[in-house]
Amino acid sequence: MSTLPHSDGLLVLPHLRVQNANAISSPLTHGFPAMTAFLGLMWALARRLERHDFPLALDSIGVICHDFEEQVTSGSYVKTFCLTRNPIDKDGSTVAIVEEGRMHMEITLAFGVSGGFVRLDREAQAAIVKATLEELSCMRVAGGSVLPGRDWRSRPEIILLGGETEDMRRSFRYLRRRWLPGFALVSRDDLLRDRLTRLREASPTATALDALLDLARFNWQPVRPESIANESDATPKRVEWKPEPRDGWIVPIPVGYGALSELFPPGHVQNARDGKTWFRFVESLYSIGQWVSPHRLTDVNQLLWYATTDTESGLYRCRNDYVADTDDTAPLSA
Repeated sequence: MSTLPHSDGLLVLPHLRVQNANAISSPLTHGFPAMTAFLGLMWALARRLERHDFPLALDSIGVICHDFEEQVTSGSYVKTFCLTRNPIDKDGSTVAIVEEGRMHMEITLAFGVSGGFVRLDREAQAAIVKATLEELSCMRVAGGSVLPGRDWRSRPEIILLGGETEDMRRSFRYLRRRWLPGFALVSRDDLLRDRLTRLREASPTATALDALLDLARFNWQPVRPESIANESDATPKRVEWKPEPRDGWIVPIPVGYGALSELFPPGHVQNARDGKTWFRFVESLYSIGQWVSPHRLTDVNQLLWYATTDTESGLYRCRNDYVADTDDTAPLSA
């Protein structure tokens, strides 16, 4: 089982404004870019930073969303994406509209970083931060354009994670306050496992997809009031319909890709993007995520996402080691 890579510090890029990011995260979900997009951004940014020869490696990434505006129609219960009309074709015919979901958002990116930067002085670390922000401003974040920061909150910095445990906790408490108001996306695979276990108690043939769909919707349950439950059988049975208690703001999310075929050697598949890399057909993997207020995070590792690869089983996953505090977690059933 892969674990979160060790990080010597955090590279924090706060309150980035992103325009026209991709709001369709998978064939089944929309509303916020997938974590695969942010991990792809991390790897692309790492390749750009290699040209500067900085003693710094990007290991993981965390995302806090402060504001978002999905580009959809308003005024009705059913929403549709605001689409652009493409120019006519060469022969004057109308080009088909390809549905593209877009959104504006304001996010904070926190990269787990490691390397020799910890031995540099503050001036040298500031140069790394400045170069990182300049490189990012020329890139796409989930397909969206990065706009300049508007106030002092947009100042990036490197936070060292070394030292005493109490010092690290104090630094993280300071960071959590700076990330408010906002919500961090974390993984809740445990909710999916628990729901699947509950469904199989009633229906042994239930699948993980049934559990995902059951968690992704609002469920109403019939509940008999206690005052009526003790009445005689001659009394007409009355029930109240109440919504099922939910474990916070949970959402279905794509978490990577699963193999549909064996690995093909480089150049074997026609029109592949890279003719020098092994190729495999894949499909999206889904799980449950939760939007958590940063002040509820107890450790920086709960925020960070990292990638795992298992070519034998064909799983290419984004993982997060968030563990819910049982004292603050509401039960899944009444």
